Amino acid sequence: MTRRWSCRPEGSNWGEFGENDQLGSLNHISEAEVLAAVQTITHGIRFGLSLPLDYPGGNALAPHRLPPVLHPTTRHGTPYFNYAFSGEASECCDGGSDDQVTLSTQYSTQWDSFAHIGYHFDLFGTGDPALCYYNGYAAGRDILPPEQRDPFAQAPLGVDAFAATPIQGRGVLLDIEKHFGREKRDLVFSDIERIINAERLDIRRGDILCLHTGFADEVLKMNKRPDAEKLHNICAALDGRDPALRGWITETGISAIAADNYAVERVGLEPQPDLPAFVPLHHHCLFKRGIPLGELWHLTELANWLRANGRNAFLLTAPPLRLPGAMGSPCTPVATV
Repeated sequence: MTRRWSCRPEGSNWGEFGENDQLGSLNHISEAEVLAAVQTITHGIRFGLSLPLDYPGGNALAPHRLPPVLHPTTRHGTPYFNYAFSGEASECCDGGSDDQVTLSTQYSTQWDSFAHIGYHFDLFGTGDPALCYYNGYAAGRDILPPEQRDPFAQAPLGVDAFAATPIQGRGVLLDIEKHFGREKRDLVFSDIERIINAERLDIRRGDILCLHTGFADEVLKMNKRPDAEKLHNICAALDGRDPALRGWITETGISAIAADNYAVERVGLEPQPDLPAFVPLHHHCLFKRGIPLGELWHLTELANWLRANGRNAFLLTAPPLRLPGAMGSPCTPVATV
């Protein structure tokens, strides 16, 4: 029993890494896992796995998320852009620029924090379920909007936890596009198992599983003018309703999942009676197991290289911004092979 809960969800790992844990399954990445990841490097080639942060473009895929907008800061009431310092000291010949950004933290290539998706659950067995998050952090008590937080206290479950203990480990690519092309498909465990067996994949405890479907490559080709109708009807995504798939994710002990599609799982599928969740894979990974989810990663160039070289494992370095209390964060993942 902890101060936040006396009952935990069936199949969850709450409390197993400590009462106040905020890393979840990332705890599976120890020094040994990082060293194993380093040992996969044979060529010293690096792949950037981020889309430009102004992609997809517009808000056709998510009306509530807008592309970033850069603004110059001001210096002495003047826009600090191509600013001449001679205005402050006449003998100076230099100048400079400085900017700030309005940013939807989950607009482009990003990580979800554990505070991104919660669930109404009865934490104390009183018959009164309430919205809560990984490890029993409760909405309104622990998870608060920025204006209600103590500015001198850590905001629990913020994505900054994944930067303070940086996400780095052994990445393993599941090349879904190679086996199923770019046709729309909702993947269940048998589909994943087919790829694993065909590729003889060695997926280990602590691995970061990267799912390549080709979706982000299609987004990039649209040059910031996304065709929402097309994008909603191409490429594979996981069917989070499949209990065998969720069970496999638990059993493997993987530390995180990142995909090049919009949400890792297919959003909008009919909920199952035994799991009334809009995003059941997010429920399983973020809420129950503390498994971070990465979305809109650009994996195609890496996938092509791995395919050509008969490889699937690599060193992955992918910390988010250390932005305290954020629900998600852009990231610039780097794969080294």
